[in-house]
Amino acid sequence: MSEAQGSGARGSGARGFPAFAARRGGRARGQSFWAAQWAEAVEDVWPEEGPLKKGRSFARTGRIGPITVSPGRVAAEVYGGEETYTTQLTLTVLDDDEWDLLWERTADRPAETEALLAGDLPEDLLEAVEDARVRMLPGYGDLDADCDCDALDHPCPHATALAYQLSWLLDTDPWLLLLIRGRDAEEAVEELKSALLLRALAGDDEEDDEPYDEEAGDGTTPDDSLQRAAYARPAAALPALPPLPEPPAAPEEPLTGIEADPLDRLAADAALRARELLAYAHGFGAAPPEPLDVWQATVRLAATHPDPRAAERLRTGSGRPAEDLDRAAAAWRTGGRAALDVLEHPWTPPEQQTARARTALATAWEAEELPPVDVDGNLWTLTGRGLQLRLGRDGRWYPYRRRDGLWWPAGPPSADPAETLADLTGLADDDELR
Repeated sequence: MSEAQGSGARGSGARGFPAFAARRGGRARGQSFWAAQWAEAVEDVWPEEGPLKKGRSFARTGRIGPITVSPGRVAAEVYGGEETYTTQLTLTVLDDDEWDLLWERTADRPAETEALLAGDLPEDLLEAVEDARVRMLPGYGDLDADCDCDALDHPCPHATALAYQLSWLLDTDPWLLLLIRGRDAEEAVEELKSALLLRALAGDDEEDDEPYDEEAGDGTTPDDSLQRAAYARPAAALPALPPLPEPPAAPEEPLTGIEADPLDRLAADAALRARELLAYAHGFGAAPPEPLDVWQATVRLAATHPDPRAAERLRTGSGRPAEDLDRAAAAWRTGGRAALDVLEHPWTPPEQQTARARTALATAWEAEELPPVDVDGNLWTLTGRGLQLRLGRDGRWYPYRRRDGLWWPAGPPSADPAETLADLTGLADDDELR
């Protein structure tokens, strides 16, 4: 048994998690309360900015393998070019007395107790941790890193990257903080219930409204109280209707053998139009859009028809430069009529919408890694990069790249400007870490 694991760890309790895919830019720290607390504590223990910045970049490369989290240990295989390294973080496991004291302090807090028994890890649990004078987050002399690479920095970028990826895991499962300290979620809840039961048996009923006092006079248990609270909740609204189906994939050959035959697309569009009208007639969804004009219909056919002969005939018949139709078709493939409007019609969004977008970018990106952006109406251009975000009237952000002096659509839109910007910029620091 390692010194990090200690006598407080019960069984192995190890849990495995699949590797994270590469992330193109964006924030390297987790977004939830517990993830942010973890990242902040790690940065306090390892305050040198150089290794931390390298770790944030490496965390986004997709070169860290599956992660194993167990009492006192977080480990993963890391792929550094042609070499593979074993990287691990170690923390001190709480002993049994420390866990008992933590649950006693938690039992003094009804709101935190109720949240834990309901399966949540409340933010105010940190106050109970401080009252018990135990460690939940890493501290000096408590967190260590080990990696068999030859990096001069300690911790190395692989170890700091693993620490940042653990914050991503905490976004979805904050109970991993307890597992690292020696208790999985089920063990923690059972120990808290035992502490509550001992308090009840000892006659500790100083709070008349204590929700978990088994001597309250009505013969209920903590589980009974939770069940009553669950049934007393108001009924939730039904989920929204699912989105309209995507048009079917185009066949490799014309259906009837007629050159550039558009009948398959016309039939699919007619079916979708009929569904929109039927849904609107029955009170579901917004009013269907207006029929396409001639140019929009031309762009739709050029974007969706697989036969290159059709695109050539449409270029000739449209009366516009070939690149106009090609760019319009590329836009249509990313988002239909709304994307075509973004390509062809600049506009000025309300100031509040622009301010919200600036805030979203500042929140999602590290301050030192956010690229400079020039804003002109709905056009957000990355200075000197040949990259651009365009805000559509539908509230989505469309990525663009400059090519041969023209702006071309560069991918599907997203409701989050930070996500679109991350996909557009790519992994700028990847080569530096190889």
